[in-house]
Order: sequence, then C-alpha cells, then structure tokens
Amino acid sequence: MVEENKIVKKVIVTKKPTIKKAPVKAAFKKEVVVKNATVIKKTQTSSKRNTVNITLVKSFHGRLPSHRATIVGLGLKRINHIKELKDTPEIRGMINKVAYLLKVED
Repeated sequence: MVEENKIVKKVIVTKKPTIKKAPVKAAFKKEVVVKNATVIKKTQTSSKRNTVNITLVKSFHGRLPSHRATIVGLGLKRINHIKELKDTPEIRGMINKVAYLLKVED
C-alpha cells in the first residue's frame, strides 16, 4: 500500500459585520393652537397679615443634619439673622421642627 500525504489547506472566511440602519421615522407636523388668555389681576392684600418674621437665636452647628438643612431652607445664615417669610403651612412646619433655635414674630 502506498500512503499518500495529503495536505489540507484550511480557508478561513471572515464575514463583514452587518451595519444596522436606524428605521426612518416619518416626519409629522404639530398643530399649534393659540387661545386668547384672560388676565386676572390679584387684589393687593395686607402683607403684614400673611408674613412671619423669624430670627435665628442659637447656632445650628452641632445639630442634626436635617435641622441644619431646615435652617438653610428657611434662608437663615447666622445668629441674629432675621427673615420675613410667607405664613404657609410648609413654613410653619419647618419653624416647628427647629423652634428651639428660633424666635418667631407674627
């Protein structure tokens, strides 16, 4: 028997990556509707009745971080700093949280 030496060549075929195209969206038009607006003027109310004056009388250093954030939220920066704010339930809640640091004047 005669042995034949076979040489096998491997051919490696590389594929090019497919390029995906983004789907083309159809252009759409927006309709702009302009309506006539009516202006309602607010009547001027007494500003003294709707405001509250608060004064920071104690330092907020060394206090709880949430209490420090409340003082900053009220707009107070240093001892004896006075701020006039609207008298709303949100402001009243903040004042109640840190009442031990403040002096409140209605």
